[in-house]
Amino acid sequence: MTIESIIGAIVIGLIIGALARLIMPGKQNIPIWLTIVVGIIAAFLGSLVARWVGVQDTAGIDWIELLFQLGAAIILVGLVSGAMGRRGVNR
Repeated sequence: MTIESIIGAIVIGLIIGALARLIMPGKQNIPIWLTIVVGIIAAFLGSLVARWVGVQDTAGIDWIELLFQLGAAIILVGLVSGAMGRRGVNR
């Protein structure tokens, strides 16, 4: 991994995290900074999955890799939101 790919993953992660939060139904009870962190982690995970599948380098925009990243972000936002929601409930 080069510094450009790391910076690219961070920028994409910021966007991916915000998109995942918008796509998820309902209100997510997580702070925006955690959404950004989840997006960055999802960007790295999505890139790893794309590399594993063999679609990380395509001509033009890597739409398939972006879909993997968005899917990972949606899953992670859902998991983190569920964990944060349960923690705030007192019964």
